[in-house]
Amino acid sequence: MNPLLSHLQPYPFERLRQLFAGVTPPAAYSPISLGMGEPRHPTPQFIKDALSNNLSGLASYPATAGELGLREAFTRWLDLRYAITLDPATQVLPVNGSREALFSFAQTVIDPSRGRPLVVCPNPFYQIYEGAALLAGAEPYYAASDPERNFAVDWDAVPETVWQRTQLLFVCSPGNPTGAVMPLSEWKKLFELSDLHGFVIASDECYSEIYFRDEPPLGGLQAADQLGRSDYKNLISFTSLSKRSNVPGMRSGFVAGDAALIKSFLLYRTYHGSAMSPIVQAASIAAWGDEQHVVENRMRYRKKFAQVTPLLASVMEVALPDAGFYLWAKVPDALGMDDAEFARALLAQYNVTVLPGSYLAREAQGSNPGAQRIRMALVAETEECAEAALRIVQFIQSRTA
Repeated sequence: MNPLLSHLQPYPFERLRQLFAGVTPPAAYSPISLGMGEPRHPTPQFIKDALSNNLSGLASYPATAGELGLREAFTRWLDLRYAITLDPATQVLPVNGSREALFSFAQTVIDPSRGRPLVVCPNPFYQIYEGAALLAGAEPYYAASDPERNFAVDWDAVPETVWQRTQLLFVCSPGNPTGAVMPLSEWKKLFELSDLHGFVIASDECYSEIYFRDEPPLGGLQAADQLGRSDYKNLISFTSLSKRSNVPGMRSGFVAGDAALIKSFLLYRTYHGSAMSPIVQAASIAAWGDEQHVVENRMRYRKKFAQVTPLLASVMEVALPDAGFYLWAKVPDALGMDDAEFARALLAQYNVTVLPGSYLAREAQGSNPGAQRIRMALVAETEECAEAALRIVQFIQSRTA
């Protein structure tokens, strides 16, 4: 067996299952899960129609690079969303969801023969970053987030000696779990560090279309273009239809950016066997070509967060994120319990599932930045999320009265 597998830590939801072992939730309350970030709004009918109307694609092996029409759908959307122009032949590739691509990209980029390679990622973070680094033969470095800036990453706190060994940097904007969006000044800092040390930047942007401000979140390629870096050197962005279009089961997204990196990634993927089904390609073209369903989806989240956030803010430290569909809330000190104890007791008393923040972070630089936080995924319909919020309020009040 690959000895690197032994370095992988249990996935957060496996840890959650272990935490809840022996708990019998009260039958008087219907179960409500805010634990998993799985979109649960209905899939638009036109996407389902595109899937069912293109079943003839089953008779053909798909090309790893995807059909030209699909790649052109990617570049049209990038132009519409970010006002940037990319070559559909050399600067974009279809992927089977951003999770698969984030993992396999690290296997393409990391050169374990060059000293002791580091992969820098935010902390808290999406655990795929860590696993991808470890199985590529690199060591993760966890860059701390700053609670005073809505848990934005404190890049200035990363030592120069770390940047010198870095081969890959994972950024997530809007962030999971905090929802923080990186401004242009932070992108400029990271691009300058990349130029100095030669590392690649993987920009995870799968939450880019769920936001609460009038101005949409800045994308990595967009930031590069604004800074005169239209070759997107050492930069690849990752995006997905899962959250944007409520199709997590379709496993469809794309990567875009530096043509040289795209060329190497395509070579890897050709052997990896990760071509997108022709049926999914057809449905993806339809999805990327329509914005009305995205606007409607975003409005549903805005209304939901506007109703739920004030309820929770009455009993705990929580605020509307910049973007994404998570609330990142602090366990009240008056409860005298940590985030895992909070999650277990909440399930036992009110049948509501939340994810302990410490499960989404690592102990680094003397602390776990997810400790005493919980992540709540507001992915269900508004009524169910509001009911969950009311139960959480009752739970906290019952223990602090």
